[in-house]
Amino acid sequence: MKQAMKSYEYWRIRIMYSTMVGYTLFYFVRKNLSMAMPGMKEELGIGKEELGLFLTAHGLLYGISKFANGVLADRANPRYFMAAGLLICAIANFGFGMSSVVWTMGVFWLINAWFQGMGFPPCAKSLTHWYSTEERGFTMAIWNTSHSIGAGLVFLLNAGILYMYSDWRYCFYIPGLLAVIGTFWLFERLRDSPETMGLPSIEKYDAQKKGIGQPAQSNDNAPDKEDANAETESWGKQLYDNVFSNPLIWLVCLSNFFIYMVRFTILDWAPLFLKEAKHIEVHHAGLISCAYELTGVVGMLASGWLMDRAFKGRGAKVCFLYMVGCTLTLTLFWWVNFTSIWANTLFLAAIGFFIYGPQCLTGAIIANLATKKVASGAIGLGALFSYASVIVTGWGVGRISDHYDWNAVFLMLIGASFLGTVLFFIVRNAAAQEQKDT
Repeated sequence: MKQAMKSYEYWRIRIMYSTMVGYTLFYFVRKNLSMAMPGMKEELGIGKEELGLFLTAHGLLYGISKFANGVLADRANPRYFMAAGLLICAIANFGFGMSSVVWTMGVFWLINAWFQGMGFPPCAKSLTHWYSTEERGFTMAIWNTSHSIGAGLVFLLNAGILYMYSDWRYCFYIPGLLAVIGTFWLFERLRDSPETMGLPSIEKYDAQKKGIGQPAQSNDNAPDKEDANAETESWGKQLYDNVFSNPLIWLVCLSNFFIYMVRFTILDWAPLFLKEAKHIEVHHAGLISCAYELTGVVGMLASGWLMDRAFKGRGAKVCFLYMVGCTLTLTLFWWVNFTSIWANTLFLAAIGFFIYGPQCLTGAIIANLATKKVASGAIGLGALFSYASVIVTGWGVGRISDHYDWNAVFLMLIGASFLGTVLFFIVRNAAAQEQKDT
């Protein structure tokens, strides 16, 4: 029994850090475009509206792919699924970097978009099968730091590349090479669910860890109560009953749209915004953008701790408080026109702290509402709403900044943050009422 418990702990830790490293590398071959955009604009004469179209087309297809692949990932082995997606994304990056014609670049970036959707769903499946519902707030927060670690590191990496080579194409070649290496890492490190490895389900393991129920045996693959009930229903019916028929999931999905409006606008456009509006060199802008991601890591970890420990699983309440902070910080950043590098760094860092907390908790909230059997599909639905926001954050921001100015962009972000705050207020109250009724 002790050996089984030790084995379980080993694999939980291994699955966690392996998926984090893998997803960090997906960011290396997705968010490298932001730092390359100023160079592409100068060399190829592409306008901001056209650059925005790249972001919009990529984001929309990625959102659809994330939902479609989320449905597939619930029944696929993460080891093969995630590794294959990363390899194809790396190849697409090499093709993009070697292209000089806009339409061929667009084709490679759309290929990249679709296979990027094979990154998160297998991670969601792994986390929900290896970690219990009571752990998912902080667990998701820890795992979600891979978003900010990946984006922050690719900003740093590409800032160094542009400083040394002054060629935007290397922003795709070097991250692509690292992603190829990461493919072999994922294939060697990842495994499927505990049951496929002769271990008990997470529910049995959790009960044994707490000293209740039957001892967890390494050869015990009998389904738990939730699994037994699920076996009597078709997978499609579970998805309909637990996801599509749940109004709270739809509200959290809609809040994702507004969260990602803020997150992606800063993430994708900060280097160009800082260069044009603040007259900051692009490699310095990369370092400032990195601060946005690094404090995002702190915001995620703090939000996960608050959800599990301080608010006893009430993630919507934590998200509401964070969105209030985000709205106030965005308003101050827009209201006071800072030109100092340090002041811009401080405010972007504060925005990162407040926006990344809700960004990481929505997955945990949705997974808990949906149950682990359809968690990947449910989180994929949330991702579909998240990436629908690129209609605004890509082409929309490019057009607004071209025809108006960056002030109009930030007013839009303040409005989006406020709407996200209102939605979490509604979800918080509805969840509290449901808990009271039960």
